[in-house]
Amino acid sequence: MATDPPADSSPGSAPPRRRTPATALLAAGGVLCLTPWASPPLALAAGAALALTLENPFPAGSRRTAKYLLQISVVLLGFSMDLPTVLRAGASGIVFAAATILATLGLGFLVRRWLSVDRVTSVLISVGTAICGGSAIAAVGSVIGAAEGEMSVAIGTVFLLNAAALYLFPALGHAFHLAQTPFGTWAGVAIHDISSVVGASAVYGLEALERATAVKLSRALWIVPLTLAAAYLHRRREPGTRATRVPIPWFIALFVAASIARSLSPAVAAAGPAIARVARTGMTLTLFLIGAGLSRKALRAVGWRPLAQGVILWIVVAAGSLAVILRAS
Repeated sequence: MATDPPADSSPGSAPPRRRTPATALLAAGGVLCLTPWASPPLALAAGAALALTLENPFPAGSRRTAKYLLQISVVLLGFSMDLPTVLRAGASGIVFAAATILATLGLGFLVRRWLSVDRVTSVLISVGTAICGGSAIAAVGSVIGAAEGEMSVAIGTVFLLNAAALYLFPALGHAFHLAQTPFGTWAGVAIHDISSVVGASAVYGLEALERATAVKLSRALWIVPLTLAAAYLHRRREPGTRATRVPIPWFIALFVAASIARSLSPAVAAAGPAIARVARTGMTLTLFLIGAGLSRKALRAVGWRPLAQGVILWIVVAAGSLAVILRAS
């Protein structure tokens, strides 16, 4: 967690400057997210506004807290979801997930050549679009030796598109007259991060939330084979590279365990709606902290070429998956 700079001990020196207004607004925003008046879009906008104006006094702490709060909230959502529903959503999307992931990575390669995007940055943007945003970028980046600047550009690009999706997708879903289940499938496929997937689908409806969460988590499991493949190719490209531990999203297993408990225990099933409300509140707070973790430096680092690649991939994935869903529904 960030700390105040050390005080100058010389005689007559001024006391250290403390970011009291920013700290107070960060705390107030967090409290607001715990109330019924907060919504995921409002939370993300408030966090980003704080980060881009007064700056977050604790950026590292906010990002770390958001990471674990997101995982806890996802697990809590499992207590409100019936296991057969989760399994059907995951199983029905296996082939669709494989096809869209491979197509996104292939298109990313072609767009990189066309726009002359840095290779590592392009790979990170492609995997972030194909699977689950920042989590995939962090996982793959850690095994291919991505530099901090390359990670920042990719994460900044995905953040901008993620934020746009949180506002656009519910409006587009209503414009195309999508029922809740098709919308949940679309959101789970075409929105980058699980936080925005949950935020957008929760606004749309409970059935959409359940479907979107199950679809997105089933796609998130692809982090493991994709990261292993990236590590293998990186070691072949640069012999002598030390093997790096592949991060595994264990919280997905806990989500499934929570869903099993909900399916087997009437008491857990009865408490499911209340637990789901807690989970949605936690996700709202997560979005606030994600927005507050943004920095002007990260946004300035995003050039037009990486952003153009991200936009092209996102539009193709969103439009293509929507066309398939509309044809099937």
